[in-house]
Amino acid sequence: MAAVAFSTTTNTRFPSLSTDPLGPKSGRSRSGMFPRGCRLPSRRRMLESVLAHVATRPDILVPASPAPETCRDGEGKLVAWTSIRQERWEGELVVDGDIPLWLKGTYLRNGPGIWKIGDHDFHHLFDGYATLVGLHFENGRLTAAHRQIESEAYKAAVKNNRLCYREFSEVPKPENFLAYVGELANLFSGASLTDNANTGVVKLGDGRVVCFTETIKGSIQIDPDTLETVGRFQFEDDLGGLIHSAHPIVTDTEFLTLLPDLLRPGYLVVRMEPGTNQRKIIGRVDCRGGPMPGWVHSFPVTEHYVVVPEMPLRYCAQNLLKAEPTPLYKFEWHPSSGSYMHILCKASGKVVASLEVPPHVTFHFVNAYEEQDEDGRVVGVVVDSCEHNADTSILQKLSLQNLRSFSGVDCLPDARVGRFRLPLDGSARGELKAALDPDHHGRGMDMCTINKAYLGKKYRYAYACGASRPCNFPNTLTKIDLVEKTAKNWHEEGAVPSEPFFVARPGAVVEDDGVVISLITDKNGEGYALLLDGSTFEEIARGKLPYGLPYGLHGCWVPNTE
Repeated sequence: MAAVAFSTTTNTRFPSLSTDPLGPKSGRSRSGMFPRGCRLPSRRRMLESVLAHVATRPDILVPASPAPETCRDGEGKLVAWTSIRQERWEGELVVDGDIPLWLKGTYLRNGPGIWKIGDHDFHHLFDGYATLVGLHFENGRLTAAHRQIESEAYKAAVKNNRLCYREFSEVPKPENFLAYVGELANLFSGASLTDNANTGVVKLGDGRVVCFTETIKGSIQIDPDTLETVGRFQFEDDLGGLIHSAHPIVTDTEFLTLLPDLLRPGYLVVRMEPGTNQRKIIGRVDCRGGPMPGWVHSFPVTEHYVVVPEMPLRYCAQNLLKAEPTPLYKFEWHPSSGSYMHILCKASGKVVASLEVPPHVTFHFVNAYEEQDEDGRVVGVVVDSCEHNADTSILQKLSLQNLRSFSGVDCLPDARVGRFRLPLDGSARGELKAALDPDHHGRGMDMCTINKAYLGKKYRYAYACGASRPCNFPNTLTKIDLVEKTAKNWHEEGAVPSEPFFVARPGAVVEDDGVVISLITDKNGEGYALLLDGSTFEEIARGKLPYGLPYGLHGCWVPNTE
């Protein structure tokens, strides 16, 4: 492949790519690389005309203003952990292999992309300002783009050349004691909390696309066609609160999430109907342990129940007030307080079981389903999770210093597919065991997805990131077979893959009939979009990106149904 050359001239064919350092504002031209059929016919014709003249070029590069930090790291292997080269880019990718013709739509991936502002280097993977990446598949061709999400936190940082809001491990440095007192007041009101929506992205049942983080104010709507920021997603209810689960459960018919109550320790379980911005309470779960609710980064559901996890990794008010990062950031580990799983009925809002379970550390749940007896009565709930063997050190291992300093010595904490069995017979305890031998996936496990048609139902396959040791971060893509209790692994030396996202083939009747999409940064610092066959887990295509992208977190699929 020929070397990629960057032009410094302004591209006039795509007016969405202005030289404004903060990009087009909401309400400007909706031009972009993601046409949606007849809804925007003039833009589609423009795209086809342009591509007809550049089909033989290795890449189409569109220059734009650089990101607040331009990475010039000498070691390509660190590109996954350094800021993105420029704020925005879009173009068609040269593809090696064959993209299935049925794959029509846009894969969106959200995640941190800028870890430096001014002379301030961020501490943690979760701190970075959000970069949204889009891959648009149509007629066997692949176009790509990335944009910064224009949160108030990001815009203020660019304008003032410094940190202005509280991020995961970062607190703005007050100039004096009075400023510190004022900042604390803003913390309690929520004014100083970030709206940097750098964690997930979902398509709501009504078609709107929203990016999320754990602060409620960090819910930002984006345009999936152009990747431009539309504006803050405002919840139109009186539930209040400052934080929620970063991973709501979203289907075509509902939106479910958890609101931790830090004052009266517990969780509100809420639902939002498609086409509305109003959350309504289904029920409440009171914490059985203390002194604060456990972290609820994600949670599982079944067909009839919401499962509310109460981890002993609990929010900590004292750590929230500190101006410097603590070993566990805004959390504390309280194994003596107990670890619980609460099962709440969606229909009645009642807690039907509250079971003590072994201590665990889980960022991401895989799936859950109900077990029935021979008469069809529900007798228990099975919950699968990416479980870190109750080892809280994984939080510190995700510091940027650790990720950038790998010397070949294995230092990734072990993880497994942890399977909870929660009986509904009045038992006081549930069990937690490995669903398969963790050595099958290198004792690494996180960033999991499934076939969405099996959400809350009995299922067989999951796709995640595993490990090829030695490593300091998950470095394989893994297909888990929970019936055969085996795993298939994709691995390239030095590559850093992001979450494998499964897209089912339209009309498929077999669970793993589809493709798996992941964005890869390789050992040389270059990048590509990878497609694996969902069944065989063999590579079927890859599209070369103009440069390696920072590591991203979670994604969603926006199908082209036209």
